[in-house]
Amino acid sequence: MAGKNQAYAERYAEFAMEQMRLYGIPASVTLAQGILESASGQSRLAQNENNHFGIKATQSWIANGGKYGLYSDDKPNEKFCSYDSVGDSYAHHSRFLKENSRYASCFKLDADDYKGWAQGLDKAGYATAGKYAPALISIIERNDLQRYDRMVMEEMNAKGLKPGQGIPQLQSGNNNSAEHDYSFPLKREEFLFVTSPFGMRSDPTDTSKKQMHKGMDIQCNNEAVLATEKNGKVVAVNENANTAGGKSVTVEYTREGGAKVQVSYLHLNSFSVKVGDTVNAGQQIGVSGNTGTRTTGPHLHLGVKQIAADGTTRDMDPAAYLAEIAEKGNIRLTAMHDGQNLLAKYKSQNPNSPAIDTSLSPEEWMKKLLSSEDSGIGMGGFGQNPVMEMAMTLFTSLMALAVQIDSKTEEEKMAAATAAALDKRIDLTPLVQGMRECTLQVKEGETPLLSVDTGTNRFTAQLSSSDMNRMNLVLSDSTLTADEKKERISGIIGNIALNAQLSQDYRQGISQQSQSENISIK
Repeated sequence: MAGKNQAYAERYAEFAMEQMRLYGIPASVTLAQGILESASGQSRLAQNENNHFGIKATQSWIANGGKYGLYSDDKPNEKFCSYDSVGDSYAHHSRFLKENSRYASCFKLDADDYKGWAQGLDKAGYATAGKYAPALISIIERNDLQRYDRMVMEEMNAKGLKPGQGIPQLQSGNNNSAEHDYSFPLKREEFLFVTSPFGMRSDPTDTSKKQMHKGMDIQCNNEAVLATEKNGKVVAVNENANTAGGKSVTVEYTREGGAKVQVSYLHLNSFSVKVGDTVNAGQQIGVSGNTGTRTTGPHLHLGVKQIAADGTTRDMDPAAYLAEIAEKGNIRLTAMHDGQNLLAKYKSQNPNSPAIDTSLSPEEWMKKLLSSEDSGIGMGGFGQNPVMEMAMTLFTSLMALAVQIDSKTEEEKMAAATAAALDKRIDLTPLVQGMRECTLQVKEGETPLLSVDTGTNRFTAQLSSSDMNRMNLVLSDSTLTADEKKERISGIIGNIALNAQLSQDYRQGISQQSQSENISIK
C-alpha cells in the first residue's frame, strides 16, 4: 500500500500545498485524507466523479448547479459531489472545512501541526468510522508527508507570509486577467525563461543533426503547469513516461467558425486531469518534470497546434499563441530567450505586451537570470547576501569580459550568457595564459570555485572575499581597456593558482613524510 500512497502523494502534492498556502490546512493532512477517502485515487467516487474526500452534495450545492453522483454509503443512493477535475475537489474540500463551524477549532492550530489537525477532524466527526486520527497520522508518518508541510512553511517564511493568509499562488494578478479567462502556462511575475524556441535547432540528443523544434522549451523544475484559457477540454493524456515526450496532457480550446487550438504540455512529472475533463485558465493540470526519452533536463515543452474548420492542422509558434492570450487577457508578461522577448515579433497583434529591452547586455541578461525566481535557476540571497552579491557580480563580469576577448558576435555573446547562467559555470581560458583550461563555477550558498588545468597538474581553489574584491575592482575600472583587464585578471588568477598549487604540493609532501615515518617505525 505504501507504494500506491507515495504515488498518490507525489501526483497531488501541488494541490495540497496550494490549499495549505491559501487556508493553512496542512498539506500532509489533506493528502492523507485523500489517500484514505479515495483509496489512493482508486475508489469509484474518485474515478467517476473526481471526488477524493467523500464530500456529499448538499441542497445548496445542487441549487447552485453543482453536479452529483449517486452512491451507497451510510444509506443507499446518497448524493456525492461531482467535480470537473481533481483540483476542484481539493479546492472544495478546503472551502468545506473553512465554512463549516464544526472545524473552526482546527484553524486555530499551526499549519504544520498535522497531529492536532488529524485529532481535530476526528473529534469534529469528519468520518463516521472510528480511529480516524490514528489512521491519518499513520499514513502521514509512514509516507513522510510532513515534508510537504515543511516545503510550504519554508516558502512562506521566506516571503514573510504565513499559510492561510489567502494568497492565491495560481491566480496572481500578474499571471492572469482580472476575469481569469486567460493565463500563461506557468506562474511568473515578469517573464518565462525560454531555453529553446520554436524553429530549427541542433538536436539536443545528437548535436551533429538539425531538427525542427515544434514547440517552446521553458525552464522550470517540478512546478504547477496551468491551463491557458477558460472552457478547455482535455483531449489527450499520455501516462507512458518512456515515450519521446514523456507524460503529457493536451487541452483543446474552440475558436469562432469551428476552428480549434490545441495546447500540449510534455515531459510532465505528473498530471491531475483525465480525458474529457473541462479546465479553466490558471487551473493546475499537472506538474512539470523530466520524463521522456528525448529530454536533457527538467523543463516544460509547450506545443501549440491550430486546427482549421476543415480539419487541417499546422504547428504554431507558441510565442504567437502566448502573444494572443496576453493581449486578450491583458497579461503583462514576456517570454525571454537569449535576452530577446519572443513576443515582440507579434507586437502588432499584441499592443499590451511590454516592449523588449534592447539595452540588455550579456552581463545584464546573465544577472537577470541569476537574480530572478522567474528564470527557474535564480541564486538565493542575490541582492541580500553581500558575499553572494560580490560573487555574482564577479561571475557575470568575468563572463562578459571572456566573450568580449573571444570576439563573439552579439548573438553568440547572449547565447554564451544563457549557457553560463544555466550551467553556473564560465570558461576563463581565454583570459589566462599558460593554462590548458580554467573555469569558474558558482553554487548557491558557496563562494566561487576556480578549477585549473595547467597541463601537468589539476587543482581547485575556493575564492576568498579578498580575491573577488580584487578582481571586481579591475573589472569595474572604466579607465582600463578589455586587454588591460584581461592582463590584470590573468595575473590575479595566476597568483591564486600558484598559491593553490603550493598548498597542494605542501599537503602532498606532509602526507608522503607521514607515510615514510610510519614505514620507519614499522
